[in-house]
Amino acid sequence: MRLFLIVALAYAMHSYGAENKRPNIVLIFADDLGYCDTELYGCDMVPTPNINRLASEGVLFTDGYVSSPVCSPSRAGLLTGRHQQRFGHEFLPRIGEKSDDGLPLSEVTLADAMKEAGYATGMVGKWHLGTAQKFHPVNRGFDEFFGFFGGATAYIDPTRDDVKGTRPPRLTPSGEWVGRDSLQRGTTTIQEDEYITDAFTREAVTFIEKHKESPFFLYLPHLATHQPLQATMKYYNRFPSIQDEETRIYAAMTSALDDGIGVLLDTLAKHDLEENTLVIFTSDNGAGNADYCNNDPLRLGKQTMYEGGVRVPFAMKWPAGLPTGMTYKHPISTLDIFPTVIAVADGKLPKGKAMDGVNLLPYLNGSNSIKPHDKLFWRAGKIWATRDGDWKLIFAANRYWLYDLSKDVGEKTNLAAKRPDIVEQLTASWEQWNSGNVDPLWPSYAAKGMDSFAVDGVHINWTF
Repeated sequence: MRLFLIVALAYAMHSYGAENKRPNIVLIFADDLGYCDTELYGCDMVPTPNINRLASEGVLFTDGYVSSPVCSPSRAGLLTGRHQQRFGHEFLPRIGEKSDDGLPLSEVTLADAMKEAGYATGMVGKWHLGTAQKFHPVNRGFDEFFGFFGGATAYIDPTRDDVKGTRPPRLTPSGEWVGRDSLQRGTTTIQEDEYITDAFTREAVTFIEKHKESPFFLYLPHLATHQPLQATMKYYNRFPSIQDEETRIYAAMTSALDDGIGVLLDTLAKHDLEENTLVIFTSDNGAGNADYCNNDPLRLGKQTMYEGGVRVPFAMKWPAGLPTGMTYKHPISTLDIFPTVIAVADGKLPKGKAMDGVNLLPYLNGSNSIKPHDKLFWRAGKIWATRDGDWKLIFAANRYWLYDLSKDVGEKTNLAAKRPDIVEQLTASWEQWNSGNVDPLWPSYAAKGMDSFAVDGVHINWTF
């Protein structure tokens, strides 16, 4: 009888612990992925069954936004829950050993907060928030790191017979490939021969399996589908009907990303973690190239304040805590991820840091029926934008563009001249928001002003 009671008590304690274990978090951040590059919104060039699972088994957001149309400032907003203009991370940081540009040390990262909450924290992928040692992920809240620091790198040795790419490889005088930017495991530089999307998936799985017995936070900022265009034949051969070479390789890269997400979801299911793991999927900005990406029905893309630059694919799944098969149509932001994750983890928001994002859980479970955001704001130097309800106002090249997104999601008809009252109202609202911002900590990295970035025949230098 005594043995029976001991066994029963042990089982009860195990059951209690399993039922009350805090949720795991997996945050997947794609790179330059177009709004319609997946099947999330009805496009079908590239089958993405695993990304679809996140939406069909969770929540799909139609109006999900980033805080910047370029990657590094967008990542700064994501990992702080605050507009990056609050602390000067407005433009791309210069990279290199001597650069002092990076996410200010005064800012608390989501990894910092999750670590304080008792979570194992890991990052696999692209950092792009500073290359000096003080900005290293292991010094910004991550227990473990596997990835690289800049904005892009090669996916694989482009001279291999099983690789397709569009950029000629850089070779040494003896004809050998120069190599990709350094990858690190922790703070140790390593050699990686696998296709980088597959390598990131491998490392993410390793982290999950290592920490499956305790709550974990995994940040997985993929390089895919950022340039350079490179894919292995495994993925390239899936699209024989696509004639354009760039489009075919891009489709292959998207397919590799989807495969990796499938492996992650299967890993969670294998270890009985799926039910109580929040998986978030989105992109750092809109499509990076209009020639082979698909941003339909949005206008323009990366580096611009148009919907194609700041509205991104967005889905999240948490069987234990979110609805299944829900489509959410009110505007939300990647700034909301920080407070949402902290709420899920029963953690604490940073003291003395005003959050610009909100906890999305009450809006998704029906306990709060109002919109998470009445207004959204963007700024890149002298160029800025705001969304207020269905109105979208952009200021660039010393003029205004005003759109009614409820009737014109493609932002084709400029209503600024017809509705000066709305222009004045939204400008005043933006100026009030902007009064709480600071000057950029470093100058603009560059600007895009080619003909393809013009608007209604007007030349615009989109700074980033």
